[in-house]
Amino acid sequence: APGPPRAGRPQVPVAVDNAHHLACGIHIAVSRITFSLVDLRGRVVAEERIPRVGGPARVLAHIRRDLPRFLSRRTRGRSVLGIGVVTGGRVDPDLGVVAENTPLGWGDVPVRAALSSAVHQPVHVDSHARALARAELLLGSGAGRSELVHLFAGNVVDAAIATSGTVLRGRHSGAGDIAHLPVPGSTVPCPCGRTGCLQAAVSEQAVAARAHQAGLVPAPEFRLLLDAASAGSPAALRVLRGRLRQVAHAAAVLLDVIGPEVMVVTDRSIIRLPELIPELHQGIADLSHLCRDPERIVVPTSFGTRVLAVAAGSVVLDAVYRRPMELRTAPAHRTG
Repeated sequence: APGPPRAGRPQVPVAVDNAHHLACGIHIAVSRITFSLVDLRGRVVAEERIPRVGGPARVLAHIRRDLPRFLSRRTRGRSVLGIGVVTGGRVDPDLGVVAENTPLGWGDVPVRAALSSAVHQPVHVDSHARALARAELLLGSGAGRSELVHLFAGNVVDAAIATSGTVLRGRHSGAGDIAHLPVPGSTVPCPCGRTGCLQAAVSEQAVAARAHQAGLVPAPEFRLLLDAASAGSPAALRVLRGRLRQVAHAAAVLLDVIGPEVMVVTDRSIIRLPELIPELHQGIADLSHLCRDPERIVVPTSFGTRVLAVAAGSVVLDAVYRRPMELRTAPAHRTG
């Protein structure tokens, strides 16, 4: 505003308008599909989940059927800038193809081609690890930083590496593929034919299955293990602490090799039970040769329980903020 300087907080002459545009996200996980809408600041304004049933053809058919209904119910007259689809594993964003997601059993699935015919917006496809790394750089703990590593430990275990503010893809979109990093002392068999691979040792599916076999939970579901730990079960807490020690091994390797300004860890156990974060920090301190202050460098995701919703929407936001002059907005959806 014109005029002489005055006391008090400076006015903001330009701000992002959150009232009119949204990004739509779709996260495909082992057990469910998450639909979300985020505003231009990455805040989740709507989120719905449906079970994931069947193989890729059936899953994509369900998305084509349910996505227009979701948009009709939840956009409330605002326009949608694009559709972001994310999942774990190796994803080729240029081709819009899920090249390999072992827990899903997907390989070379043409997601963009399958969905583009059903929507009138651009469809962006990427891995959730890279999507969250960009979200952290844009909106979270990585804001103002140029070097960041994002470590995702769920049913898929993978990482994303950002240097000079750019998230690396690598040859065949394989940068950050740590699923088969060997874990010392682990003898868990891996589908690749070896034993002791990181994903086989610490994935939510694998840990929940072992907890069920040990009689700790009534069904092989990671959620039940978290419930038991939250209720104070010493055995459940021991399982989660041991798992975090194995995650810490991968984190220490990444910290020593890359030396980022910040490492962001997305892991449901530390989202649900933040009191377990010191276990991760101590494991890193014990194993890393270079990181002497993991309490400062290693932080949990900025997006809490809505991390998957943000991941999917951030694929669209990344395109919006990198190439704003190429925006093509879709007509506002009406509630039907």
